[in-house]
Amino acid sequence: MLVIRDLSKRYGSGPLAVDGLNLTVEAGDIYGFIGHNGAGKTTTLKCVSGILPFEQGEITIDGISIRTNPLEAKRIMRYIPDNPDLYGFLTGAGYLNFLCDIYGIDTQTRSERIAKYAAMFEIESKLGDLVSSYSHGMCQKLALIGALVQQPKLLMLDEPFVGLDPKASHTLKGVMHELVDNGSAIFFSTHVLEVAEKLCNKIAIIKQGKLIASGSMEEVRGNQSLEDLFLELTDA
Repeated sequence: MLVIRDLSKRYGSGPLAVDGLNLTVEAGDIYGFIGHNGAGKTTTLKCVSGILPFEQGEITIDGISIRTNPLEAKRIMRYIPDNPDLYGFLTGAGYLNFLCDIYGIDTQTRSERIAKYAAMFEIESKLGDLVSSYSHGMCQKLALIGALVQQPKLLMLDEPFVGLDPKASHTLKGVMHELVDNGSAIFFSTHVLEVAEKLCNKIAIIKQGKLIASGSMEEVRGNQSLEDLFLELTDA
């Protein structure tokens, strides 16, 4: 679903933020991407989503190049940053319908999906309010719903559990499993190693822009906890 080959990205004249990264995410994967602050996680996600250009390499989403065919690639993927920047002048419902218009989702389908996910994340009563009145957690829920109504083939999330209350975090985990059970793939960054260990079937660890471990959770972790492995690899 996602293939990253020899990806390199540099900001200005500084060192490489991402250095020759190779990674494959398959349909059905919940793939965790972990590393210290500044390791290159967000830069990688922004390159994959088409937000940032990159100096070297190739990225394809379901076989479509984000470099040469960005519009088609973006039709089948969604990226949610760690601090979603939403349109505060719209109501929650207005924002969701705006996204559905962009992605060509018909009236009946959008109504069913918005109702389903708004109920799951318990914000039905707030959809008529302006987004500018939302808390950070509510904005995060609205951004998630906006992505889920599309049912993307690839969903990318940057620190999705930060700012969510425990019930919403539990709901999101269930929704992630539902999405991959239907053939999609999820690629997300996180600092919460306990969540990654329980939720992900695959994991990648990045340090100073370079991938230092990747594969199935069992292969990468071995007999250690993910926390012990992460500290051993990144402190070396």
